Amino acid sequence: MDLNLTANAVKMVQGFLEEHGNTPDAGLRVAVLPGGCSGFQYEVDIDAGPEGDDEILERQGIRIFVDPFSAQYLEGIEIDYVTSLMGSGFSFRNPQATGGCGCGSSFTV
Repeated sequence: MDLNLTANAVKMVQGFLEEHGNTPDAGLRVAVLPGGCSGFQYEVDIDAGPEGDDEILERQGIRIFVDPFSAQYLEGIEIDYVTSLMGSGFSFRNPQATGGCGCGSSFTV
C-alpha cells in the first residue's frame, strides 16, 4: 500500500508514541469512517497494536495500522501535520478524493 507521512507528521507521531509509552507493538492507526459533511472522514489515533485483519505498514520507523475497509480509500495518500492560525493537526492529500469540505478531514470519492 502506498501511504506516506511527511517529516512533520513523523515527528508528531513519534512524540505521541513517546507520550503513550512507545511499546514495541504500538503504532499509528489510520482509518476512514463513513460520516463527515462530505461522506467519509479520516481518523488517526495511537493504538497499542494491530487488529487481526489490519495491514501493517512501516514508514520511517513508525508502524501504521490500516483496516481492510479503510485501505481502499487510503491508497496514495500523504499525511502531513500542519500548524496555522486556525490550529494544528493532521492534513490529508488523497489522490482518490473527488471533493471535500473546508475542515479538511472529510472527503468524497
